Amino acid sequence: MQQNNPLHGVTLQMMLEELVDYYDWPALGERIPVRCFLYEPSIKSSLAFLRKTPWAREKVEDLYRKLLR
Repeated sequence: MQQNNPLHGVTLQMMLEELVDYYDWPALGERIPVRCFLYEPSIKSSLAFLRKTPWAREKVEDLYRKLLR
């Protein structure tokens, strides 16, 4: 069962959009200093990077979980 998993049913795009809405790109880049957040950021380029970079995706998921609290 996934009922206790706060990420169940939440796509990476949904997480990223909420984080950008809450923090904005510069603040997100300070918290997770990856190039796709710091230089010409976009949802599309960030998703491409995060989907192929497990450690960065994990940082996004961790930050999203903190935002939910």
